[in-house]
Amino acid sequence: MFKPVTSQDDINQVVELAHLIWTEHYTPIIGTEQVEYMLTHFHSKSEISKQISQQNYHFYLIINDDKAVGYCGFQLQENDLFLSKLYILSSQRGQGFGKLATDFIIQSARDNHKNKVYLTVNKHNHGSINAYYNIGFNKVKEICVDIGGGYQMDDYQLELAL
Repeated sequence: MFKPVTSQDDINQVVELAHLIWTEHYTPIIGTEQVEYMLTHFHSKSEISKQISQQNYHFYLIINDDKAVGYCGFQLQENDLFLSKLYILSSQRGQGFGKLATDFIIQSARDNHKNKVYLTVNKHNHGSINAYYNIGFNKVKEICVDIGGGYQMDDYQLELAL
């Protein structure tokens, strides 16, 4: 179900999934230009490779029937686990993959003796926010970050204490 991203082919799959998912899901929320900016700067082959090799990120392809239906990425920090990415193809949403992935990530945090799992989510991404609330995450603050290119990430930070 969860295949570690270890090869260039795996990274290529993540990038392909990111383009499909982000273009469809986030264009109505943040617009085409910011989606392209985010894909280029945060979901590129070089950025994902750097996160894995230099920043203690762990990426996994979410596999169903031998096909990648999504991916997740998290960073193990000193005391916490930062859930950076969790994306499921729209055709596969509502089938429990997001919940399975979140359970996997929470267990990874516990296995690594972390105090909490936290993430950021766009304030207008209501479906994802509600899904995280249903799992037990709580909103702890609002964050507005300049990400360059004239764009900002206008997010909530959600946390789950372990």
